[in-house]
Amino acid sequence: MKEVLLKIWKVVSNKYVATLVVFAIVFLFLDENNLLVTLKQEKEVKRLHAIEASYRDAIINDSIQALSLKNKKENLPAIEKYGRETYYLKAKDEDVFVVSE
Repeated sequence: MKEVLLKIWKVVSNKYVATLVVFAIVFLFLDENNLLVTLKQEKEVKRLHAIEASYRDAIINDSIQALSLKNKKENLPAIEKYGRETYYLKAKDEDVFVVSE
């Protein structure tokens, strides 16, 4: 047992190994950009990429809807439907009831 501890101590007390261990501890745990901060930042980047993808999908859907509403003469029912659904517009002879859940 004593011989094993002596061998371990010789390896650990080597100046190169000791320096390597100190730098590893500093860079992994004590530095401003340590391992924990880096992992948190990677998680945040993944979350933001997911949000960006959802916004891109919304932009595509809105662009398609804008193109469908562009020609007023052909798409008058589509424009009327959009106005009714989005801005609660109504015709002169009807009432609109807004039900919120």
